[in-house]
Amino acid sequence: MDAHYRIELFWYEPDQCWIADVPDLRFCSSHGDTPVEALAEVQIAQELWLEDARETGETLPQPSPSPAMTALLEATNRPRAKSAAIA
Repeated sequence: MDAHYRIELFWYEPDQCWIADVPDLRFCSSHGDTPVEALAEVQIAQELWLEDARETGETLPQPSPSPAMTALLEATNRPRAKSAAIA
């Protein structure tokens, strides 16, 4: 089973289109007129990227955690402040 790679989806004003990017797979991105179209295209690009990497013997990169998930985990793993004692 393939690893699940994070996809970033954003509006790119200069080109007036949606961009979908797989940060862990170098140069693996696509665009579309809608977010759904950009996402569908990048899923095809990702499949082709991984297929090519396998055929050429490249090592597949490990998926990196999303910045939002990293921040959440860091926030929940911090020691909690002790409550002030009630006199």
